[in-house]
Amino acid sequence: MDDRLLAAYRRTDYRVRLPSGGTSSLRVDEPLPAALHALVGASPWGFVTAWHPGSHPAPRKANRAAQRQLLAELLGEPTTQRILGAVGVGAEGWREPSLLVIGTDIGVLERLARAFGQLAFLGGDGPGAARLHRTPIAP
Repeated sequence: MDDRLLAAYRRTDYRVRLPSGGTSSLRVDEPLPAALHALVGASPWGFVTAWHPGSHPAPRKANRAAQRQLLAELLGEPTTQRILGAVGVGAEGWREPSLLVIGTDIGVLERLARAFGQLAFLGGDGPGAARLHRTPIAP
């Protein structure tokens, strides 16, 4: 991942739809917002997507199919406690449908991110800082 792309990931507004309405935003290296901490508790969590593998634009149909498959994989994971709809919003104006996954081990999220061609995902434990986890993908 080059510096330009890494900077874009760091500037992204990672928005999560709250069950009570509205959204709450995650930022790289910042603590989990109070509204999300109330949902996450002490559990591991991740903000993931299957859209645009390798950070290259992909057709909407392919992105949607991949996202449905990612959701199915997460729902089948025994440690997954809850999944909330989310969207990554780039400073450059792009939007990428995403998921906030609660309870799923970071290692599982890394494996899935790699399987779906993602270069990175956001993750953490409980209310701690949101960390950008780089995911090396096969060339």
